[in-house]
Amino acid sequence: MTIDTKDMLNSILSSIARIDYVKPEDIPNIDLYMDQVTTFMEEQLSSTKRHEEDKILTKTMINNYAKNHLLPPPVKKKYSREHVLVMIFIYYFKNILSIKDIETMLAPVTKEYFGSGDFNMTQIYEEICSLEKSRIDTLAKDVARSYQSAEETFADRPEEEREYLRLFSFICNLSFDVYVKKLLIEKLIDELPEPEVPEKKKK
Repeated sequence: MTIDTKDMLNSILSSIARIDYVKPEDIPNIDLYMDQVTTFMEEQLSSTKRHEEDKILTKTMINNYAKNHLLPPPVKKKYSREHVLVMIFIYYFKNILSIKDIETMLAPVTKEYFGSGDFNMTQIYEEICSLEKSRIDTLAKDVARSYQSAEETFADRPEEEREYLRLFSFICNLSFDVYVKKLLIEKLIDELPEPEVPEKKKK
């Protein structure tokens, strides 16, 4: 087995350096039908897909988000710019959090700021993205340090074993970071109040 981990690391670091976000001004300034929303999300976030056949967003997903109160209901079957921003948050969160946790975390934000005047979801999204962009260099350095520490492991093993064991060590290093941060996120979410479930309209 031949694994060029250094080349892989360089590829990962290059990918981190290219991380970008969907800018609010790139979202059409008109309300969109569901088909238009899924097309827009596919175009804007396709670079984040692991496999070509993966779907960024489907009609079923949107309906489930609304059903589970993650997403405010559309107006006359149309979705606003703020709807799209909420869906982008959900897209990133769902990779590490349960739907219930996402609802608990998003509910106070959407309840207070969705559709509000001076300060709304657009300003919140821009502020969060600015914060994340400022951390990219630090993130790249952390990944490089994890790689370097993994390269120092299993020094006593034969060369043909050492290559894969060091790759395994690198993956474990990265996984541990994710595991600890996920535990912390879940602890913080557990301290939040349970979201209020909207009453069903009587028929």
